[in-house]
Amino acid sequence: MSNPLQPGSLDGKRVLVTGSSRGVGADTVRYFAEAGAHVAINFRNKEARAVKLADSIRDNGGTAISVGADLTQPESVAAMFDTVAQEFGQLDILVLNASGGMESGMDEDYAMVLNRDAQVGALAAAQPLLGQGSRVVFVTSHQAHFIRTTPTMPEYEQVATSKRAGEDALREQIPALTEKGVGFVVVSGDMIEGTITATLLNRMNPGALEERKKAAGKLYNVAEFAAEVARAAVDPVPADNTRLVGDVSGFTPES
Repeated sequence: MSNPLQPGSLDGKRVLVTGSSRGVGADTVRYFAEAGAHVAINFRNKEARAVKLADSIRDNGGTAISVGADLTQPESVAAMFDTVAQEFGQLDILVLNASGGMESGMDEDYAMVLNRDAQVGALAAAQPLLGQGSRVVFVTSHQAHFIRTTPTMPEYEQVATSKRAGEDALREQIPALTEKGVGFVVVSGDMIEGTITATLLNRMNPGALEERKKAAGKLYNVAEFAAEVARAAVDPVPADNTRLVGDVSGFTPES
């Protein structure tokens, strides 16, 4: 997958992507860095991967730092943005990519804490660093975006419901963000081949991935979806603040 961003198009821009030590977040960071951005790679417990990615970007002439933070812990989030402020001064792009809720051994309300409360908290903590012309991107799935009108697999329902709650809570911030000159975009995609979530759901429901692929005609892989996330950070903000990636004919929009 070639970089969707032009070389030098983000020279000097400062970017933070949450949950970017691997998967979609890591590929999104690479696209930004190759376009000239200074990137902050956030991780919760995959420090070695984050450091390796940052080293790789620097080895190729880019600017990157790795910043650990548990998004469900406000003091950890505050420390992350303090580090970004010290290193970069401000932020031009914030990608809220980190999510979860299928992990074992977590509290019953963990999905809602991470996918709603932590997203709102991260945006609030980032506000002092976001200025005129900056952009916030929230990454979600069709299964979450359309959960109120289209049922999903039982194993994913709690995650989908909490992610939609997070999306709704963030959308409530649009008027204030717009007044400040900050753009906001939701990027929603189908099941993404190669992600942990898709792998887990397919393990729980053998054949689910192939069935969804047949229904959609195509499922994006990690690099392809990351390219859409990167584009959402630089393309004009859609009128409805939503970028739907891939086929949505199997999902019923809200009336």
